[in-house]
Amino acid sequence: MTPTGGAPAAPDPDATVPTLGPAGRVRKGLTNPVASAIAILVGVVWTIPTVGLLVQSFRDKHAQDTSGWWHFNGLTFDNYKNVLSGNGNVLKNLVNSIVIVVPAALIPIAVAALAAYALVWIDFRGRDWVYVGIFALQVVPLQVAVVPLLRFVVHGAHLGSVTIFPSTGLAGTVGAIWLAHACFALPLAIFLMHNFMSEIPRDLMEAARIDGASHGQIFRQIMLPLIRPALAAFGIFQFLWVWNDLFVGIVMSGGNPAVSPITVAVSNLQNSTSGAGGELLPAAAFISIVIPLGVFIALQRYFVRGLLAGSVKG
Repeated sequence: MTPTGGAPAAPDPDATVPTLGPAGRVRKGLTNPVASAIAILVGVVWTIPTVGLLVQSFRDKHAQDTSGWWHFNGLTFDNYKNVLSGNGNVLKNLVNSIVIVVPAALIPIAVAALAAYALVWIDFRGRDWVYVGIFALQVVPLQVAVVPLLRFVVHGAHLGSVTIFPSTGLAGTVGAIWLAHACFALPLAIFLMHNFMSEIPRDLMEAARIDGASHGQIFRQIMLPLIRPALAAFGIFQFLWVWNDLFVGIVMSGGNPAVSPITVAVSNLQNSTSGAGGELLPAAAFISIVIPLGVFIALQRYFVRGLLAGSVKG
């Protein structure tokens, strides 16, 4: 304090200096000038290939084959005209990707949130073993599981001559791709939601139960608002994974071009790089990254909140 009419009081040498918690120390270390300069440098270096792809997408075939993108020569809009409406049209595949990615991101989020709530807050026999089994599924490679899943979609499940589950009738449709992406995303989604929900104080849940709230009311009115950052973060991850997927899109579409995502169309252009149409590849590739880039930029604050959710406090 400053005495009335006098000079400011000298600081007390015996006063205790407040210590920073783990999160505070990390935040202080990442906000110094050296860390900021390194982050800017990494960002610039990481952006250079994207800039090169953008410039290359506006250059004609001769310029692409004879000089680097930094020469900025042979600029033309013909590549984008052909990609969007000409022989290399990928606009339909772009729409297919949008149709695929939205349900493929929402379905596992909804199922994982419900499953994680049951595994954390509903006491039933074998609950821990169910969680361990779901956690263990993360080690199963996608390439190993996609062929049995395709056989299940096409033929159903059979034990000898007994039909356990009939054919789904989804072969060659977007439904097969939705099912595949949802199945492959569920183990990780349930694991993340389970860990986040387990950090919520049990007293809060017990108070809601005492007030007469059912599990459905607790899930809708208490749990969903609290786990919204985790839902948003996983939703962004899943959106990017599904959008950039090529393998599942090729296998589960059954070669049907009517439901193939844009990654398959870009791959087909890649196969023609030695002949006519190869100059369209940079334009098609840049179009394929515009939507996920826009989604990430628009939702990055939710992404950061989700990554920090459940972290140590300081």
